[in-house]
Amino acid sequence: MKNAHLFSSGTSTSYVDITSLILRIFGGGFMLYGHGLGKFQNFFSDQAIAFIDPFGISATATLGLVVFAEFICAALVMLGLMTRYALVPLVLTMLYAAFIAHGGDPFGKKEMALLYLVIFMALLLLGPGKYSLDRMIRKRRATV
Repeated sequence: MKNAHLFSSGTSTSYVDITSLILRIFGGGFMLYGHGLGKFQNFFSDQAIAFIDPFGISATATLGLVVFAEFICAALVMLGLMTRYALVPLVLTMLYAAFIAHGGDPFGKKEMALLYLVIFMALLLLGPGKYSLDRMIRKRRATV
């Protein structure tokens, strides 16, 4: 029966690689465009930086760390380059967003950060997959 894939309980490695690619492109892309780009532009503009500073390191430094995660690391995740390393700041930033920045807010305000957290944690466990620069680099090093 050829159409049994839809109802199969098995897992194909090609499906895992495609799933990883989809999560990387859309999770990283939505983070970069929807959250990181605006903060990146704000960070490098002439406007005064108004950002929460719960750790006492200055609003500028806190925003810089968030820009690094939401813009630079999101781009790396999309490319599949240093993927697991890039996911660590994203996971920490989503924990920060959900439980510190929106700590006292209702669930609806935390929901987006928690969804990103789940996506990034899944990618951390799955890895970058076959369709990534990490894989290409690893294959090239193995042949040298």
